[in-house]
Amino acid sequence: MKRNGPKTVYIETYGCQMNVADTEVVLSIMRENGYGRTFDLTSADVVLVNTCAVRENAEQRVYGRLGDFKHQKKKNPALVVGVLGCMAERLRKDLMQSELPVDLVVGPDEYRKLPELVENAREGEKGIAVRLSRVENYDDIIPLRTDGLTAWVSVMRGCDKFCTFCVVPFTRGRERSRSLRGVVDEVTTLVAKGFREVTLLGQNVNSYNDESSGSNFADLLASVADVDPMLRVRFTTSHPQDMSMKLIETVARHQNICKYIHLPVQSGSDRILALMNRTYSSSHYRKLVNAIRGVIPEVSLSTDIIAGFPTETERDHALTLELLREIRYDGAFTFKYSPRENTKAWHMGDDVSEETKVHRLNEIIDLQRDISFSKNQNLVGQIVEVLLEGASRKSLQDFSGRTDSNKTVVFPQTEHVVGDYIGVSIERANSATLFGIAASNAARVDARLARNA
Repeated sequence: MKRNGPKTVYIETYGCQMNVADTEVVLSIMRENGYGRTFDLTSADVVLVNTCAVRENAEQRVYGRLGDFKHQKKKNPALVVGVLGCMAERLRKDLMQSELPVDLVVGPDEYRKLPELVENAREGEKGIAVRLSRVENYDDIIPLRTDGLTAWVSVMRGCDKFCTFCVVPFTRGRERSRSLRGVVDEVTTLVAKGFREVTLLGQNVNSYNDESSGSNFADLLASVADVDPMLRVRFTTSHPQDMSMKLIETVARHQNICKYIHLPVQSGSDRILALMNRTYSSSHYRKLVNAIRGVIPEVSLSTDIIAGFPTETERDHALTLELLREIRYDGAFTFKYSPRENTKAWHMGDDVSEETKVHRLNEIIDLQRDISFSKNQNLVGQIVEVLLEGASRKSLQDFSGRTDSNKTVVFPQTEHVVGDYIGVSIERANSATLFGIAASNAARVDARLARNA
């Protein structure tokens, strides 16, 4: 069925923030080739799924969604369906040879080819483009964004760490960085359009290296912070091996670089860390945390933890719990180990039972919930500065925003608008959210002065 009017593309995104940023690149490329975005699947000429391959559950969700698209394709045989991203890179043969309605499989480094592949698919030619690149970083493409408050800015792609559980080096290729000037220009444009917060992204963002200027990630971070003192700057994800004192001091020195660091540890056991090829010991990690807190006392820390890695014993698990109790993170992203085919960990065997994984994961979650609750209770009675993001998801009568330390704050609506910085007096808290009321003007000024001190 041929549609009248402008061509449209519908896209769904799964996985990490890098995939969100990639979707914006894809939309920009498609727009330059005459495709407008639609949020209505039934009106689309092209349907794209931007996928994640880090865990099996994410892949199964995508397979299920592709099954749904099969019904849509029966209604509209001219519909072009494409799979993008990490799953496309990893499972290209399975996707193209299955009964699923897949016309295109395009890896993270081949998005420039999408318009041509779509046109070929219209003529009945299925397309595959999954070659990894050592140079592609989309530095010249301005991502298509619709949110005028916060933006994800990809500053590098790929990873050279080769953790034994991770498919990223195989699905996204080796590390390569954008130019510092390209990133700063993009952020400058975002500020001019009214954006109030940017997050600099990379699989291992603090290994950023602009060979043309000799700039490292601390240099880039400082340059972005200097674009506008009212712009909040965040970054993720950091590898402990590349967290330098220069970077820590840069975060401390700039008022508008958020005092929040996501620093994945994965395990508290040195034996497991070695099997994961994490290239640091638990002792090194602890010293790094102490160094960060010594320079940035108010820092908020979060981490990633994997439960049930191959050969993990109760002793290994106990060491992880011990590390959690000692470091006392503000939050943690926790996962059961998920075998990824052809990684080194895959060949170790998945010898920890599902029951044991779930038990250990729940122990980690319960402990971290208690720690997060305790840390949030310490903020009751204090005034925190919040960037207003909009209405609360649970109540249209309330606003929601985040603190510099990445904590969600909910408070009754005021006369303020999205993008305002507001002082909020915290009245109560649970493990995930702070609740309060907008502070008086005088108190709000005091909060800003304290923040700048």
